[in-house]
Amino acid sequence: MPRKRFGQNFLQDEEVVAQIVAAIDPCSDDLMVEIGPGLGALTSALLPKLQTLHVIEFDRDLIPKLKQTCANIGELIVHQADALKFDFEALIAAKQKLRVVGNLPYNISSPLIFHLLEFASNIKDMHFMLQKEVADRMSAHVGTKAYGRLSIMVQYFCQTEKLFEVPASAFHPQPKVTSSFIRLIPHKKIPARAKDFTKFAETVKIAFNQRRKTLRNALKLIISTDALEKLGINPKLRPEQLNIKDYVRISDLIS
Repeated sequence: MPRKRFGQNFLQDEEVVAQIVAAIDPCSDDLMVEIGPGLGALTSALLPKLQTLHVIEFDRDLIPKLKQTCANIGELIVHQADALKFDFEALIAAKQKLRVVGNLPYNISSPLIFHLLEFASNIKDMHFMLQKEVADRMSAHVGTKAYGRLSIMVQYFCQTEKLFEVPASAFHPQPKVTSSFIRLIPHKKIPARAKDFTKFAETVKIAFNQRRKTLRNALKLIISTDALEKLGINPKLRPEQLNIKDYVRISDLIS
């Protein structure tokens, strides 16, 4: 029985599962981890294509059912753990980069992706089922309504690509929202690297805490209007009108 407190919506549509596996395109020697395997619909489709599959499942009651579903179709290594606290670096072996997949609970998707970005240099790619609104924000372009803190923080580390949408009918129980399947590929070299990442992240957070204000007002506690103008940034612009490089330049100036 799905547990509401875990935000569980189990994938049950075989056509959608096949579409996901095709998008991931697993190879037998991939080092792959699935977050939140649930009842194993995706797990059992991935496992025969891999030598080994790691899964992270928080709900210990699901693990016996998962193991039963995946018995005799490949080596399944189960980590009963909270993915928000999991040390993904511990899975890295012989300098092989990790591939991460998952149907993420909507209530933890953003903080979980922020956690995963800490390991971005050791990750080859990530494929996630997310609430459409969250996927839209992650992949949003500068100047659009969806563009914000999440867009900037994800795109600082990764190239993003929304692959397809998934209707609520593909899940049990059916969520009240449409889902999207998204691909994140960490940059081999970060295009605009901040001198102090913590300062950069704080600058972006402060700006979007007051996104309806102009930069002059939204950032007044950390940078002057004159300093913005010297950077060639119009202080009358709003936070969503600046790209990642602009925020790096601002944070580099004040760090």
